[in-house]
Amino acid sequence: MASVYERERELQREVSRTVESGLPGVEVLAVELSGPERFTVFVDHPRGVDHALCERVTDVLRDYLRSYSVDVSSPGLARPLRRPEHFRNAVGRRVQLRTEERKRLRGEVVDAGDSAVTVQTGNESIEVPYDQIVRGNLIYEGTK
Repeated sequence: MASVYERERELQREVSRTVESGLPGVEVLAVELSGPERFTVFVDHPRGVDHALCERVTDVLRDYLRSYSVDVSSPGLARPLRRPEHFRNAVGRRVQLRTEERKRLRGEVVDAGDSAVTVQTGNESIEVPYDQIVRGNLIYEGTK
């Protein structure tokens, strides 16, 4: 039986292909299972995410509604980070990561290469390969 994280990765690939080919300009940031029959799709668009866009994404994912309850959401303040380009855009920002081994860390992204992100946590700099990250999110620190 596939782990929750393997199933999320599989859904991420499937849903991204479906949404991004059906709705040009829409980026699927993350797909998160919130139960065995429910998942949330976090999307973004250069002009922002509104209710109408979420409705169009849901419509494109209509086939999944036979097996799942599907929620579609904007990235929000705790923007999901999954791909190298997401982490590159987060350099200098604080993030929270969780790995497959259930390790959690919080810190500032100091580098985002092709295969790993480097996070400064206090006095320690930790390199985490992207393929080990199951959740990554920005930490909202209010307006500066």
